Amino acid sequence: MRHLKNMLGKVYIPLIANLLLLVSCDPKPQKIVLQGLAQGSYYAITYFDEKGRNFQREIDSIFHVVDLSVNLWVDSSVICKVNRNEEVTLDPIFIDNFNIAQEAARLSDGYFDPTISPIVAAWGFSSKTGDSITPQLIDSLKRLVDYRKIRLEDGKVVKENPAMQLDFNAIAQGYTSDLIASFLESRGIVNYLVDTGGEIMARGCKPNGQPWIVGIEKPAENWDSEQIVQTRIALRDKGLVTSGSTRKYVERNGRRYSHCIDPTTGYPVEHNVLSVTVLAENSVWADALASICMVMGLNRSLPIIESMDGVEAFYIFVGEHNELTTFATAGFEALVVD
Repeated sequence: MRHLKNMLGKVYIPLIANLLLLVSCDPKPQKIVLQGLAQGSYYAITYFDEKGRNFQREIDSIFHVVDLSVNLWVDSSVICKVNRNEEVTLDPIFIDNFNIAQEAARLSDGYFDPTISPIVAAWGFSSKTGDSITPQLIDSLKRLVDYRKIRLEDGKVVKENPAMQLDFNAIAQGYTSDLIASFLESRGIVNYLVDTGGEIMARGCKPNGQPWIVGIEKPAENWDSEQIVQTRIALRDKGLVTSGSTRKYVERNGRRYSHCIDPTTGYPVEHNVLSVTVLAENSVWADALASICMVMGLNRSLPIIESMDGVEAFYIFVGEHNELTTFATAGFEALVVD
């Protein structure tokens, strides 16, 4: 994991070097809050800066370059061209996401797999309608899902089957949060909270020395249900991501299917875990691990969490008597503030 953190950092310097710097002369720390929509969700960025600088344009540029690289909804993106087997130059963002996704796949023995794109599309999570799901369709698509059959070679993506397609949605927003965080640090910002669609990276603290307080949502009844906070934790110098199945789902024949799809079966998971929140060194790995935990469930994923330094997790699941139950690792429990 330390190696991957170092690898992730390599992309930041060339990207942020071309962004503009806005400077004011106010010597007092000022709270700057930037909010908006990006990557199909919201973003909320808070930081304290003695110079009172507003980095809105630079951050907009970061969202833009990420979209042009790994956004499946941008037809001209690098990943879309790779999926269509077109000639394309792989940029550092794509290469980072590919390598991190492959490492997550190896770590989870394939329960995280970036080649799951055809199955995700068939279920309707990356297209408007999806397909009519049959066992025959799933069996045929599963032949295209195997992270071991795709690789980078001489600056190109090599597929054993040209029909294979990539999907980095399980890590792209966490990666974006880390990218924005690295940009802020390059400008001397040491106290910030970056939230890109719920993928969070925090550094430092508030001016009064208090840590950032982040709420973890109680699993919702429906996609549009009111948000209710299940618990709050004190967050400092860590990435935090929650993956859940209660807001992202499709309905087929009156039945809900979670967006968390098991690559080994081709079907949405049906275990009792409703959400998992993971704390890690950075947001992209918190993102990847939260997805792994949601697919594998509590009993199979917990040994992975416990084997990794600096990683903690908080599970919300349905208990034996249909009650809402939680489990937190010791390190996570120590951060709870209510």
